[in-house]
Order: sequence, then C-alpha cells, then structure tokens
Amino acid sequence: MGDDELSEIRKRRMAQLQQQAGDQQGMQEELERQQRQKQQIQMILMQILEPDARERLNTIKLTKPEFAATIEQQLIQLAQSGRLKAKITDSQFKELLRQIAPIKRDYSITRK
Repeated sequence: MGDDELSEIRKRRMAQLQQQAGDQQGMQEELERQQRQKQQIQMILMQILEPDARERLNTIKLTKPEFAATIEQQLIQLAQSGRLKAKITDSQFKELLRQIAPIKRDYSITRK
C-alpha cells in the first residue's frame, strides 16, 4: 500500500466517524426533545387531574400504553380549549373512560 492509499483510507474512515458522531448527536437531540415533551405532558396532567385520577391513568398506561396516550391527548386538548373548569376527580375520570373505551361485545358459545 502506498501513502496515497493510506491517506485515502484515513479520509474515508474520518468521514465515517464524523457521520456516526453526527448521527449520535441527532439521536441525542431527539431523545432530549422527547423527554421535554413527556415532562410537559406530565406537568399539564398534574394540573388537570387529581392524584387518584392520575394514579388510575398511570395504571392504564402500564397495561394499555396506546389507549393511555390517546386519553392523555384528549385530556390535554380539553384543557387547552378551556373546557375544563376544575381538576378531574377519579369518578369523573372513570366516566370519561367509559365514554372513550371501545364497547366490549359479549360472545356466548353454546354447544349442542
């Protein structure tokens, strides 16, 4: 290998390392943005939900994360539109969940 080949390999390797560093920085910035967004959501939920309702939401989040995210977004929209006058109690939150939750169908199987 000549000096030209070695310098070309070094240049390519440096370019590759710089690309990786840029990708890592972009990923780090994205993670930080997501963290800030989660913190903002939590702050809003603390303002609009009483502790019992917030605890119920956290329990739902453990079992059905997609459903919980939908509920959070709807609660935030209600708060931002000014339709909430006071904090949501646990019983109000239960009623809201009943309205939002998909209707379960009962199936009965009979054998003959």
